[in-house]
Amino acid sequence: MSSIFTKIISGAIPCYKIAEDEDYFAFLDINPNAKGHTLCVPKKETDKIFDLDEKTYMGLMAFARRIGMAIEASIDCKRVGITVIGLEVPHVHVHLIPLQSMKNATFQHKESFSESEFKSIAEKIRAKIE
Repeated sequence: MSSIFTKIISGAIPCYKIAEDEDYFAFLDINPNAKGHTLCVPKKETDKIFDLDEKTYMGLMAFARRIGMAIEASIDCKRVGITVIGLEVPHVHVHLIPLQSMKNATFQHKESFSESEFKSIAEKIRAKIE
């Protein structure tokens, strides 16, 4: 059965897309720790990050770096944190989280945004991707 992320990538489930290339996809987390919290995933569905082949792993990190730099350039934050946990969805995903404090990294404090706010956030980040 396809993961929720595979369904997002295929367009079966809508998202606030940030970027996409042949192998990777980035979109806003709809239950974010902070404004601009973005997920980067490989299009190839793989459960655990260290099960990725080296080329895919390194490609995902390079893709996440580009997106992280765009987040940092467009969202007011002290820095962008990166974490890979992978327990909640069996599809590798890198969390890029704009941080003001460690509170933003704990996954215990969530923020909510309207559809128009999510769209605006996504547009701001997309505009800064190099």
